Amino acid sequence: MGPCAQVLINRGVAGAKEARDFLDCRLNGLHDPFLLKGMKKAVRRIKKAIAREEKIMVWGDYDIDGITSVVLLTSVLKELGADVTHYLPNRLQEGYGLNKKGAKEAEQEGVGLLITVDCGSSAGQEIGYLKKLGIDTIVTDHHQPKEGPLPEAFAVINPLQKGCPYPYKYLAGAGIAFKLACALTDNQKDILDQHLDVVTLATVGDIVPLRGENRTLVKHGLAGFTQTKKLGLSALIEASGLSGREINARHIGYILGPRINASGRLGSPEDSLKLLLAQTELEAQHLAQKLSKGNRTRQRIEAQTLQEAVEQVERRINFKEHSIIVLAAPRWHQGVIGIVASRLAERYLRPTIVMSLEDGFGRGSGRSIGNFHLLEALEQCEGLLEEYGGHRRACGIKIKKTKFEEFFQAINQVAKRMLKPEDLISSLEIDAQVSLSDLSRELIAELETLAPFGAGNPEPIICSFGLEVKSKSFIVAGSHIKFWVTDGSRTCEAIGYNKAEAFGVLKPGERIDLAYSPSINNWQGNSSIQLKIEDLKVCSD
Repeated sequence: MGPCAQVLINRGVAGAKEARDFLDCRLNGLHDPFLLKGMKKAVRRIKKAIAREEKIMVWGDYDIDGITSVVLLTSVLKELGADVTHYLPNRLQEGYGLNKKGAKEAEQEGVGLLITVDCGSSAGQEIGYLKKLGIDTIVTDHHQPKEGPLPEAFAVINPLQKGCPYPYKYLAGAGIAFKLACALTDNQKDILDQHLDVVTLATVGDIVPLRGENRTLVKHGLAGFTQTKKLGLSALIEASGLSGREINARHIGYILGPRINASGRLGSPEDSLKLLLAQTELEAQHLAQKLSKGNRTRQRIEAQTLQEAVEQVERRINFKEHSIIVLAAPRWHQGVIGIVASRLAERYLRPTIVMSLEDGFGRGSGRSIGNFHLLEALEQCEGLLEEYGGHRRACGIKIKKTKFEEFFQAINQVAKRMLKPEDLISSLEIDAQVSLSDLSRELIAELETLAPFGAGNPEPIICSFGLEVKSKSFIVAGSHIKFWVTDGSRTCEAIGYNKAEAFGVLKPGERIDLAYSPSINNWQGNSSIQLKIEDLKVCSD
């Protein structure tokens, strides 16, 4: 069995038909949007609003998924002749989701219909308030609804709601907005031509599984990404140093996505929205540079917060007793605590919740590990929380400062019951064993057919045993380690990003077992096989 076939089996793709479907990713295989529960009712109400010239407000979120969803839906509604406005909450002043401040603004603007994107499934109180104001609400969302009845909205479109027959449950918020746009226009091809770029941004940036429909959308979206018709996206690609390169999911996840998220993390997401709607090259270039500068500011704040959080972990957390990390401090920036939680969860292999304390409350974000279901854990501590929401992998919470210690103890008791000892042990899943001499360009090209890689479909990891270190390792850019390895027949460059501290100095002649993702490195007109190191083990004599 070849490595490519082995990787497919490891991804749960068994059988010739499933393999063909996985590899083909045909756009004509996308599901009918009217299979989504609530879609027919929503489309009728929106068309009625357009015919009556009612004002429509699209309410989004301050992250890449919410911003792109607003871009897509407002653009399509305007093309259909709608009188449409939007609302993006300020992360620092308003927090996530619907709120009364925005509802009052909708009333003042004469809004008759409000459509949520990437939020709303748990906003029963706020939707009830909108109803009292005479505003109908249509919820489009992909977050797991809480137990109990859904909000009394005019219609709810969420594949995770009970009784929804839609076959694929893991679309991003922009994926749901895309389905609504297709249903409204009855022209999937036109929506794909105009807006597949932002759906791709959201699907990768929101870290939903790159399987099923998500894989299809992203694979086709990446193929045409550099031909985007959006001036702002082209300007951002240029400002990010990606001009002339073939954009992949990693570029979105680590370069473009953080820049779009930066404005919402530091305050208002309006600059990112304006960028993606820019109508002149001058405006697009100005906003792209502004977002890049904002992202550098975000990185500095994040680094400082992470350092302080690590110091608090070392002082406060006893890993023999504590199965989940919960931290809080008064100066931590709301816009970066989710990223810091993710870094800590990865570093310590513990679910992590990080909160910023202000005005007697802690407002925080959590990130999970493995199979630990954060939302289910929070549901068991509901009585201690003012607000909470999220899903298996991530959450947001609000808690009174006086309840912090009680919550810390309670969530740890829950985590002890839910986590198994093996969940807290670092592991790396290897897809196939290949000798270095068999690692051909043809094999790497074959593995690349399994892209796009990301959540649910990680880059294949290959292992090769007993390699000889050919050169002394050296540090690149302060934190990366680079050296050459050989099996006697082939010599390849190996690089470990942010792994210089973990691996230390390797000397020529040492034998190592190496786990890596292979790729073709193109640099200054030269092409060579490069091994991106995931882990290594120095062989004992």
